[in-house]
Amino acid sequence: MVTFINRFTVTGPAEEFERLFDDTSAFFRDRPGFISHRLLRHTEQPGSYVNVAEWENAESFRAAVTHPDFAPHATALRTLSTSESNLYASVLERTATH
Repeated sequence: MVTFINRFTVTGPAEEFERLFDDTSAFFRDRPGFISHRLLRHTEQPGSYVNVAEWENAESFRAAVTHPDFAPHATALRTLSTSESNLYASVLERTATH
């Protein structure tokens, strides 16, 4: 499993960004290898968001973001935000024991 982390700085209306991201989420949901994602909004900086997505493997993620149907989603999000993204492999995971 790999984790994709994308930090967004929203420069347009937050509501519109969240709506566009929801559309993008629906696109990814149907792609092979997609497991889950969460869109998080910073509690003290309303224009800061983080997307944390889990994929079965890097190849599935790359296939999704290079799929021709993804381009309109990326373009729409870029009109309202800038982003910095990276793909990560899990090294350590721990859960609460209580």
